[in-house]
Amino acid sequence: MVIMAKRDPYTLVYARAVKKHLAAIDVKYHSTVRETIEEQLEFDPDVETTNRKPLEQPAAFAAEWEIRFGPNNRFRVLYEIDPEDRVVGILAIGVKDGNRLLVGGKEIKL
Repeated sequence: MVIMAKRDPYTLVYARAVKKHLAAIDVKYHSTVRETIEEQLEFDPDVETTNRKPLEQPAAFAAEWEIRFGPNNRFRVLYEIDPEDRVVGILAIGVKDGNRLLVGGKEIKL
């Protein structure tokens, strides 16, 4: 019998500006955004997947990682990880429109 050690979750900390970023996203998507952030980042925020990847530096908001999700993968969450304190800092939430990223309604250079 294999016993899996219980992993401690990471603490999710949202930057103050994220409230403004969410305000620019249709309310009907807010629960999807919240649930996806919790599912994707609470336990393995530093594991690369099809929709989660490290960003080339320097990146917008000094983010280290990005997840994409939602209809047509239109949403982006930019975040950083503090592995020592087990904290994930949510730095920005945006919407991808073609080759543009809109955060809080403003275009961000990728």
